[in-house]
Amino acid sequence: MSTLAAARADNFYYPPEWTPDQGSLNKFNGQHALRERARKLDQGILIIRFEMPYNIWCGGCNSMIAKGVRFNAEKKQVGNYYSTKIWSFTMKAACCRHEIVIQTDPKNCQYVIISGAQQKVEEYDNEDAETLALPVDEEKGKLSDPFYRLEHQENDIKKKKEAEPVLVRLQRVSDARHADDYALNKVLRSKLRNQKKRVAEEEAASRKMGLNFRLLPPSEADTAAASRVKFATKFHKNQKEKRALINSSSIFSSTSTSTAKQFELAGKRRKINASAASNLLVGGYKPSSWARSASSGKKRS
Repeated sequence: MSTLAAARADNFYYPPEWTPDQGSLNKFNGQHALRERARKLDQGILIIRFEMPYNIWCGGCNSMIAKGVRFNAEKKQVGNYYSTKIWSFTMKAACCRHEIVIQTDPKNCQYVIISGAQQKVEEYDNEDAETLALPVDEEKGKLSDPFYRLEHQENDIKKKKEAEPVLVRLQRVSDARHADDYALNKVLRSKLRNQKKRVAEEEAASRKMGLNFRLLPPSEADTAAASRVKFATKFHKNQKEKRALINSSSIFSSTSTSTAKQFELAGKRRKINASAASNLLVGGYKPSSWARSASSGKKRS
């Protein structure tokens, strides 16, 4: 150890106050060798890093937890299968903090979900996958029986005769295709040359039209789709604007609106005249400057 930091990182550093009669460093520091993982060791529980053995559905939020996802699980012994211990793993789902309990099954050599989740069933059909079903253990035992083989031999021979012409034809087609590698390579390179030439011509035609992208060759489907598109003319645009103006305007005519305004002005005038008359009756009328000047001129004359 060249430095003190490296020595402390490897737990080889012994402080000056430590003496050999005090035991190990963990005992001297008052901690377990497994640190936080052993905080429930008095209950028979050890915190480990558990990896999900298969795809499951979470029982809390019904989300899928994929195979290989790791959890901080509480490991404890819950029983024995003969001399093999049965371990239980309790963990919290990251999606909804739902508790999941999984146990080992030594009899069938697999993991079993006890609560909190459900195993995702992933089955497939042999015919859809175009695969052959492997014989199970029971059928393997039957194949060793000569009477069982004799009973199914005729069916196997019949299937072989039915499949043989197809297999022979496929083999002949494959041999004919791959017999001459040079010819196949020549045909492929010729197709690539023609394709590059066509692309270059399309790009040149697009540049002549002032476009910066390549136009694909015209097709009947594109022509039919373009013929069905109808663009709005100036007449339809004006008609649409007029209809929108009519829908947004009031249902009453302009004459009725002007009449209403006239009635409103007449009412205001009547209110002004009534207030002037009331001022005259109570003696609070004050003549205007024009009336005062006119009365003063009459007195001088």
